[in-house]
Amino acid sequence: MPADAATPPYTLRIARRLDAPLAAVWRCWSEPDLLMRWYCPLPWRVTQARMDMRPGGAFSVVMEGPEGERQDLPGVWLVIEPGKRLVFTDAFTQGFMPAGKPFMTGEILFAPAQKGGVDYVAMAHHWSAEDMEAHRTMGFDEGWNAVADQLEALAKDL
Repeated sequence: MPADAATPPYTLRIARRLDAPLAAVWRCWSEPDLLMRWYCPLPWRVTQARMDMRPGGAFSVVMEGPEGERQDLPGVWLVIEPGKRLVFTDAFTQGFMPAGKPFMTGEILFAPAQKGGVDYVAMAHHWSAEDMEAHRTMGFDEGWNAVADQLEALAKDL
């Protein structure tokens, strides 16, 4: 989906230009050790990342907060187009086994920017308006923009 395409219903979206090489941004999304360094807004941190980069393979992270909070986010990859697009969801566990109540499907688009860097679109597709609004209330805009900043900073240094 081009960066200027219409946003599907029940979708939250950010679109940014990242000042970093596309190959480095892709590495940050596809290598667990790198993903752990940027994937959740500080002061939270990722303490575990599992990434079996194939459709049906695990995409699972554990995030921990500064006061001992813990959030397990198990899911699977649905689409992997190296350097172009990633799609993952919590609707299934590894091997497309149904999970509990699904919350969202994430879709990340990457494209070389005309004047350097990366055009980056991150979307969270939800099953209902209620789930979408719950995600917005949780701080979607602030959180996903903060992690995009962290992603850009890390990718610039690789």
